[in-house]
Amino acid sequence: MTNLVQSQSSTLTGVNNDNLMLDVKNLQLYFPITQGVFARVQGYTKAADDVSFFIRQGETVGLVGESGCGKTTVGRCIVRAYEPTGGEIIYHRADGTTVDLAKLQGDELKPYRRDIRLIFQDPYFSLNPRMTVFEIVSEVLKVNKLATPAEMKDRVVALLQRVGLRPEYMQRYPHAFSGGERQRISIARSLITSPRMVVCDEAVSALDVSIRAQILNLLEELQADFNLTYLFISHDLSVIHHICDRIVVMYVGKVVEIADATELFVNPRHPYTEALLSAVPITNPRDRQAVGRIRLEGEIADPSNPPTGCYFHPRCKYAQERCKTETPPLRNLENEHFVACHFSEELELTNVQLR
Repeated sequence: MTNLVQSQSSTLTGVNNDNLMLDVKNLQLYFPITQGVFARVQGYTKAADDVSFFIRQGETVGLVGESGCGKTTVGRCIVRAYEPTGGEIIYHRADGTTVDLAKLQGDELKPYRRDIRLIFQDPYFSLNPRMTVFEIVSEVLKVNKLATPAEMKDRVVALLQRVGLRPEYMQRYPHAFSGGERQRISIARSLITSPRMVVCDEAVSALDVSIRAQILNLLEELQADFNLTYLFISHDLSVIHHICDRIVVMYVGKVVEIADATELFVNPRHPYTEALLSAVPITNPRDRQAVGRIRLEGEIADPSNPPTGCYFHPRCKYAQERCKTETPPLRNLENEHFVACHFSEELELTNVQLR
């Protein structure tokens, strides 16, 4: 295949390249803004703007940020629901070769869509109400001719049982299930092709808190059983800290910080990360009174007309003149802790433990 490339290092400096599964390099996705009768392009919305990060085999990487920061866009580029405007998505296959998913088209994508699957956010709208559970879960096997009818039934039964559903539910329709049960069906659908990686797009945000915990525990069990790798997209840092090994923080289409999950909570190095951490719920009432929340001034930047320099500088209390004109590079401070801030070494930011 012409799109196969030689195994190569990450675009981020100072990265240990052992056991990489996915290496996203300078990923861009610009949506055109059209006006007038002839739909002339007047500009672009930069949903993903030079996004770079990596995922290793068997780990869970969290992708966090405010609504509209580009998290879902990045996830859908990785599963190739969207075609990127630019950049690379280097996928390390099980046989040791690599391929740039961003360059593949049509039928070339089929084997990789079995390897990398997606769990949608809303279980009420992601399942076809006219299809039975068996049809929903087995559809991808039928379309790609991956199993005979008898094999499909056996695989669906086994997978439904593994996600906590009874086999006789196969002939029911989605309306007969609760939100948590529907999400279990969605998880079964994503795992039916025996993927290596799953993109979880806000997979628990639409569920009740008690059900959310059950689904998170299930995802962790399935990861151990099937040697899965997760990209876990969420705006909830409490959930991210519970399930993720490393965290990628985004702001207006750009990555501003990447670090080990514990390191990020204990030692945030970007002012935006500090503000996000201050919004994590505090269970102890005394601690709530002792430490105030950081409230950012102004509005989140417009991705179709972002500010010059650092996109976060209009809302940053630490901003200096350099921040208004010069875009900070994503640089490795130490031990794969990446930050896009000119003054990260000089700032003393509040962490969760100190709160």
